[in-house]
Amino acid sequence: MEPSSATTSATSSAAGGRKGLQVPDLISIGVFSALYFVMVCVATLISTVATAGFASIFLPAIAALIAGPVFMLSAARVGRFGGITVMGLVIGLFLFVSGHFILSFVASLVFPVAADLIARIGAYRSRPLLLVSYVVFSYDLTGPILPLWFMRDAYVASLEARGKDAAYIDGVFAHITMGTFAASMAAILVCAVIGGWFGQRLCARHFAKAGIV
Repeated sequence: MEPSSATTSATSSAAGGRKGLQVPDLISIGVFSALYFVMVCVATLISTVATAGFASIFLPAIAALIAGPVFMLSAARVGRFGGITVMGLVIGLFLFVSGHFILSFVASLVFPVAADLIARIGAYRSRPLLLVSYVVFSYDLTGPILPLWFMRDAYVASLEARGKDAAYIDGVFAHITMGTFAASMAAILVCAVIGGWFGQRLCARHFAKAGIV
């Protein structure tokens, strides 16, 4: 009876030791958050050049297309609840501090938490669930653009407060319709599936063989 209790206690202690983010995890999250931010910056450049007039609308989709490897590597390295959430929060805080609506921070909390919960179901090892998780996570960058459709007056007021003239404001809203909203959301879905799939293949072929994950 005593050996059994001791074994149970030891098992519980080991399991407890695996719960919660540790200092090495936080360091890894910081690195991956920085890499994800770089991907967002690259996506901003690409969207500005390739989708003139639609840059902000399709920025989240382009980011989802190229940031898959960062997300998948982060999930593999950290593998604990909170890693995905914290990464999303870091991006959300940056967006909020840089002048975006509070909605940008809300989206960067809701979607990463949901993505974290989905990945957790598969213990951060299920490829299908990680792919679904990444798709959900990719909507975290919709915070800055959702007000274009659903908070137009407040968005216009913020632009006017920053000294933007009527011509500039008209240009911002030139393509803001429910059609472009549907196209933007669908593009995120498609690009996240492609980006996540590519990220998983990259991790399996290169990072795993190199002993990185």
